[in-house]
Parts: sequence; structure tokens; C-alpha cells
Amino acid sequence: MSEQPDQTEGAGAARANTAKDRAKVYWRANLKLLGKLLAVWFVVSFGFGILLQPFLDQFQFFGFKLGFWFAQQGSIYVFIALIFIYSHRMRKIDREFGVED
Repeated sequence: MSEQPDQTEGAGAARANTAKDRAKVYWRANLKLLGKLLAVWFVVSFGFGILLQPFLDQFQFFGFKLGFWFAQQGSIYVFIALIFIYSHRMRKIDREFGVED
């Protein structure tokens, strides 16, 4: 007698692989978004506040030199904006992959 694989077991394994693949794609999308937002934050905080500070200081913003303003306030405002952007985009990604709360 030859044993044949159970049809339901094969279907379950196929669903599990699909679920694993969807989970990988979901986390890849999450990490890709996170990488982009962290790159923006790095450019604003380190780039504008430190590296480009001498160049930006020739411009005024609310009575302060622009490089100084980015180092003291601008990077914080950008970080807060990035939190809201992350939340908004992750809500879309969650809906797309069916991971809503």
C-alpha cells in the first residue's frame, strides 16, 4: 500500500508558507519605511545641525541663524513630524497586510 500525503495537510502548509511570505514582505515594508525616515532624521539632525551649520548660519529663521535653529529646534520638529508620518504610513501598511488592530 502506498501512502499518499494528506490533502488538507498540504493545503495548511501552503497557507503557512504564504503567511510566512506575507510576514516577511510586511516586515520588509516596515523596515524600508523605518530606514527612509531614519535617514531623513539623520540628514536633518546631523547634516543640517552639524555638518552644514556654517553654511546655513548665513540665513536667518525667526531671528536665529538657520544652522543653530536646526541644531536646537528644527531636528526636534522634524522628528515629531516623522513620528506622525510613520504612524500614518504604518496604518496603511497594516491595512494592506490585514494586521489592523
